[in-house]
Amino acid sequence: MADALLKVRDLKIGATVFPPGEKPKKIEIVHGVSFDLEPGKVLGLIGESGAGKSTIGLSAMGYGRGGVEITGGEVWVNGRDILKGGLKGLRALRGAEVTYVAQSAAASFNPAKKLMEQVTEAAIHHGRFSRAKAEARAVELFRKLGLPDPETFGDRYPHQVSGGQLQRAMTALALCPEPDLVVFDEPTTALDVTTQIDVLAAIKEAIRDTGVAALYITHDLAVVAQVSDHIMVLRHGNTVEYGDTDQIINAPHEDYTKALVSVRSIDHEEQAETPEPLLKVTGITARYKGTPFDVLHNVTVDLHPGQTLAVVGESGSGKSTLARVITGLLPPRAGEIEFAGRRLSPDLAGRSDEDLRELQMIYQMADVAMNPRQTVGTIIGRPLEFYFGLKGAEKRRRVVELLDEIEMGESFIDRYPAELSGGQKQRVCIARALAAKPKLIICDEVTSALDPLVADGILKLLLDLQKVEDVAYLFITHDLATVRAISDNIAVMYQGKVQRYGGKTDVLSPPFDDYTDLLLSSVPEMRLGWLEEVVANRKMESAGN
Repeated sequence: MADALLKVRDLKIGATVFPPGEKPKKIEIVHGVSFDLEPGKVLGLIGESGAGKSTIGLSAMGYGRGGVEITGGEVWVNGRDILKGGLKGLRALRGAEVTYVAQSAAASFNPAKKLMEQVTEAAIHHGRFSRAKAEARAVELFRKLGLPDPETFGDRYPHQVSGGQLQRAMTALALCPEPDLVVFDEPTTALDVTTQIDVLAAIKEAIRDTGVAALYITHDLAVVAQVSDHIMVLRHGNTVEYGDTDQIINAPHEDYTKALVSVRSIDHEEQAETPEPLLKVTGITARYKGTPFDVLHNVTVDLHPGQTLAVVGESGSGKSTLARVITGLLPPRAGEIEFAGRRLSPDLAGRSDEDLRELQMIYQMADVAMNPRQTVGTIIGRPLEFYFGLKGAEKRRRVVELLDEIEMGESFIDRYPAELSGGQKQRVCIARALAAKPKLIICDEVTSALDPLVADGILKLLLDLQKVEDVAYLFITHDLATVRAISDNIAVMYQGKVQRYGGKTDVLSPPFDDYTDLLLSSVPEMRLGWLEEVVANRKMESAGN
């Protein structure tokens, strides 16, 4: 298109990899991708982890990170090929014509500087505005993005605002210089569903009001459907399908796109309860050391053998804190925990090896839950040696059995975490937990960092293993689609209290309390106009109150 703001032609991107024990080598990770983006339009880039979404998005700034470099093709912004303008041209482009919103605002802001200084920095540095005008524009953007007390919001430090507010502040940072193009890199992935709605609505309104073009990178097709005019589906660095949003959502051509549209098709039926619960949490009240207030208030839940209890709620509702109490990492102020017919010591140090073995945990971020210097065999084999004294050939045989259970196989036994995909890493963490032959596994947001197809595979694996091993799961999540797919019982938490509790069918059926209704209505639906409907309904409800 002659009037395209951004034109990408036959883009090829390479990376340097460092195989263990071998010399570094270069590989191609993006293979000849082309697309156009007009002013004021939004193009969604979607695909699984490793598809090349963020790498392609960053190419709009002529940037490659972590040993990545653009090896071929053209990237035109405002009528010029930015790859031929040299470093000086790229420095003038970044933060002025093209800006960037990262996935984790908390990791992107400088904790030692106030928000106003950081939001206005690029606009002042590039001479787009004077300091006074840049600060006035920042206040205007704070107001447009629905941030509290916009006139004084910029006086706060990053740690003094919530995750959702910080993500909107990063959007203000990107819009402040009045750029022509903004690259949004998974801006709502780490947010709970209620906060995600607020941020999505704010982003869409800001794009509409400022007329800026945007690349919106995500692995959630339901989310990208709410903000994009066109969608490009990527896999393994190739374009799978490219079309307008309505066509991609309602009439996809390619099998991979169809799989993305229909993902999360698991329908787990509630299991019959055994007479006695495996886990009884009774009247738990807890607070963190050095704080004057409780973060859990009289929490009571049960979990039966072979069943799944989903603990759901927004960030800060107390879900992970409850897990810390159950595992003994945070002794409660009041209440008690019974497990497998015995009362557990409130403190981890007071628990027996049998207590530790029978109650395992799988963490959200598999990347940081494994030692990068240990092989898969060593990682899975450690609990086998610690709890059962297995060594040598006997230990290897059991590791291979566990690798078969998680559908990976013996060929992975000598690999390191860096050689695994995100889904494979999470499977190894599952195998490590199963190695202890536990009765209960606490799963803390184990699919939230994974793309939909991989997450779907992990959930199916967990359900299959549950049938074979008769293990119970305490499944912590803010994803209602996951809750529907895997749970027998549900505990909805809000501000440290259990708001709603019972069987899946009962909890997910009306009448609802206000908070559960808010949670359920905030789950993105894969249809055009859904976001506008939700925002309009909430405005009507707010006006009625």
